[in-house]
Amino acid sequence: MILSYEMNYKWQIRQQSEEELRAISILSKELTISPLSARILVDRGIRTREEASNYVHPSIDNLHDPYLMKDMDKAVERIEKALAQHEKILIYGDYDVDGTTAVALMYTFLKQLTDNLDFYIPDRYTEGYGISYKGIDYAEAEGCTLIIALDCGIKAMDKVRYATEKNIDFIICDHHEPAEVIPAAVAVLDIKRGDCTYPFKDLSGCGVGFKLTQAYAIKHHMDAATYLNQLPFLAMSIASDVVSVVDENRILEYYGLQQINKYPSVGLAAIIEVAGLSGKVITMSDLLFKIGPRINACGRLYTGKEAVLQLITEDPCFAAEQARNINSYNAERKGYDNQVTEEALTILREDPDNDLKHTTVVYSPTWHKGVVGIAASRLTESYYRPTIVLTAGENGIISGSARSVSDFDLYAAIDSCRDLLTNFGGHKFAAGLSMRIDDLPAFKQRFEAYVAAHITPEQQQSVLRIEAEIALADITPQFMAILKHLEPFGPGNERPVFLTRHLINNRYTRAVGQNKEHLHLDVTDGTAAIEGIAFGRGDMALYLQNGNPADICYELGENTFNHHTTTQLMVHDIKTNSN
Repeated sequence: MILSYEMNYKWQIRQQSEEELRAISILSKELTISPLSARILVDRGIRTREEASNYVHPSIDNLHDPYLMKDMDKAVERIEKALAQHEKILIYGDYDVDGTTAVALMYTFLKQLTDNLDFYIPDRYTEGYGISYKGIDYAEAEGCTLIIALDCGIKAMDKVRYATEKNIDFIICDHHEPAEVIPAAVAVLDIKRGDCTYPFKDLSGCGVGFKLTQAYAIKHHMDAATYLNQLPFLAMSIASDVVSVVDENRILEYYGLQQINKYPSVGLAAIIEVAGLSGKVITMSDLLFKIGPRINACGRLYTGKEAVLQLITEDPCFAAEQARNINSYNAERKGYDNQVTEEALTILREDPDNDLKHTTVVYSPTWHKGVVGIAASRLTESYYRPTIVLTAGENGIISGSARSVSDFDLYAAIDSCRDLLTNFGGHKFAAGLSMRIDDLPAFKQRFEAYVAAHITPEQQQSVLRIEAEIALADITPQFMAILKHLEPFGPGNERPVFLTRHLINNRYTRAVGQNKEHLHLDVTDGTAAIEGIAFGRGDMALYLQNGNPADICYELGENTFNHHTTTQLMVHDIKTNSN
């Protein structure tokens, strides 16, 4: 790993109100669980036995009516017409995990109804993000008269108009922020539309596509399995697009993970194999950090079409060979990622004004376009401020990716510079943008000025939100069982972080790793002992070995070795009296 693991968090321990304290006492008695376990539930809005049961056992019956989404009836009617008249349908999606899983989901669903299908993923380098003229020309050449766009299209006014001139209709399924004008498509499904009253506003792009399949199936009295069987695609999308895991997304992720673990598709099973996850319980974390990056690597380095082919294949031989290719793409992607991040960090370290800035905007014509988003995330971790990483395109246009911090509205900051941009899109926490290279100096100045004027001191420091301060003796099997029932964890339902103070070496605390850069913990607070891992904190080994105490913030995880599973600390931060 090329980045420093040095931590500089502000610790913020959650405090309970008087009402919450009463609810904890009541729930603890009602469920016969520890006050700490009850506290975890109450912190998630659970107050009764029934609410606890509904939370740990999400129900498909609680999904929202898809027809509450603006234009849903129009979208279903247009698909009905296409099927009745044997029109050829082109499914069009973005090249990232959300886009490719959305295409796989829609393709697999419609394949049950027609063979007159095709799909299209734009080339990241020659076409860029979203609907392209080349994609529309492809639809025309292939005789497609309906395009279903997934995870893109909400700003494609000119492209939709171009398609209309060719007698090609559009159904747009997107979740990004719309402009003031909505494309003149047959139907525009986007929960962010100002006139859309759909009750849940944080679906992924794949999630919007799923609601369309659900709506069609409901209207035609199809068995629920016809659309629920595609939930593994949606689970990957929710995890990788970092949308909130609450409300409808929590239900969909819960059942999607169940299907992935019980009966993964042929293509997904092959990816699980090359990712080293065979025989293990696949978690949302695995989707985010191991499976998602491999799917993403196709579009980052080559073509997202390969990811879709992998996801929809029923041929085990093809799946195995393609999964090996995808795995090699991911390894190649890591190399580019490390290179870009290292070079960007060098640029920042050599900038004498860097420490005075509220933003990071870096550019190099040599950086690989497919990894600038990853590099932006890495730099945000290092400097914790709104970050943009740009690289060269064609005809004097440069483009890149942006990432935000805390609760700062990155999209608004970029929008304030819209007159300097040739294209941009995204949401509050992440965005893509392009501009003429000659406008880069002005953009840097205006972007910095906007952020400096609008960002708060609290948004400029990484906050580690701690669920509770506990003793190691509180970590009982019952408590771990409660935590497991709260999965899947993600934004809006974060995995709890705990704090235990005055931990000292028990027996085997030591530096580990090729360069002794990580810390294997074996610590005690006098009530119990536990082991754990602190990545990048090998420098703390001698301090703890000498008997000195430390306060440690951590998540609780499991470590399986030789078929024996134990609870372990996954450390976020360590502080000593000298910190």
